[in-house]
Amino acid sequence: MAVTTDHITGFAVGLGAAALGVYLYKKNQTMVDHWLRSQGINVPQSAAADSSTSTLEDLMREKERLEDLIAEREMHAKEQAAGGV
Repeated sequence: MAVTTDHITGFAVGLGAAALGVYLYKKNQTMVDHWLRSQGINVPQSAAADSSTSTLEDLMREKERLEDLIAEREMHAKEQAAGGV
């Protein structure tokens, strides 16, 4: 099967559409991520997210997640200390 101008045109159009989609997503990332979360889709929080613009619910959820991580690490450290002694 030979590559025709239709193939090249289709590739170029698809590449342009993908680039436009990425640009629009990045430009509106917080709004899109918030909408996806409201639909029940688990979107990971961006590491560079500004917590001063987060909702109280988001901050409480992050606080609970961090407290769970701290408790797990403390429990793991106690198990290591008890097993190593």
